[in-house]
Order: sequence, then C-alpha cells, then structure tokens
Amino acid sequence: MSNLERPLFTEVQRFKQKWIWLMVIACSGPIWYGFIYQIILGKSLGSKPAPDILLWLFFLLFGIGMPWLILSLKLIVQVKKDGLHIQFFPLKKLFLNIADIENYKYRKYKPIKEYGGWGIKYSLKHGKAYNVSGNKGVQLELIDGKKILIGSQYPHKLINAIDTAINYNK
Repeated sequence: MSNLERPLFTEVQRFKQKWIWLMVIACSGPIWYGFIYQIILGKSLGSKPAPDILLWLFFLLFGIGMPWLILSLKLIVQVKKDGLHIQFFPLKKLFLNIADIENYKYRKYKPIKEYGGWGIKYSLKHGKAYNVSGNKGVQLELIDGKKILIGSQYPHKLINAIDTAINYNK
C-alpha cells in the first residue's frame, strides 16, 4: 500500500442501539413464527391462511433480508492524504477531496431534532449527516457552501487526521 493510500484515520461504526434490534425482532419475529408454523410444521395459520408462496416471500424479505440489512449496515470513515472516504455500507459511497473542505469543527448535535434520527439524513438548516449512533461528530463546510456532518465516536482524532491531510496537501 502506498503512502498516499494508507489511512490516517479509520473508524467503523454499526447500529448497536437496543431499540433498533427490538424493532427488528418485533417485525421479523411474527414472520418467523408464521413461516415455521405453516411451512415447516405444515399447519394452517388461521381460518384463511396466506398462500405458502406469500409466506416464503415475507420470510425472505422481512424474516431474513431486513435483519441482514440492519446487521450489515455500517458507517466507514477514512481520512487519507487525498481526502475523506465515507461509506455507508452497503448503500452509499462518498469521497470528499481535501481541497474542497473550507472549514471543519467538532460539534455536539441532536440527531433526532436536527436530522430526524440516524443514517444518511438531510436537514435544510444543517445539511447532510452520516451517522449511526451518538451525538458527536465533525461538521464540515465545503467551498461550494454544502454542510456535511460526520458522526464519530472519536471526533477529535478525526479532526487531527483532517489537519494532517490538509497540511500534507499545502
């Protein structure tokens, strides 16, 4: 790996909030129950049971697919000498050239009030946010006027890495 490619900072965050997993279980649990009861045990589920193909479809989408998606979602933030590499795996990738960053600072924020929660969020007042947990991050202001908040459990280390990348490119 070349010196330019070696990350100055890497952080991987996952959704670990208990309430998210309770919602996943509340949604997928009944699907698993219905699938096991009707498909595995061969008993009719209610007086007008759903067709087996529908139970298979719901089982694959909501019994397996939704928990797998929530389990695989992660925010990967890397600072390299060329810029910030942000990936909300498996959904979106973003690259911010270090030269496009005009200003950046540590910021405590209110995820629900300011952005409507966690994930990839957008606010007219605060710009875009990439976050999965917590209420700390680094607020970026780009030269084109856009604002991007990167949620981080280590915002000061993230700032130090951005400082290093900027100094490298001077």
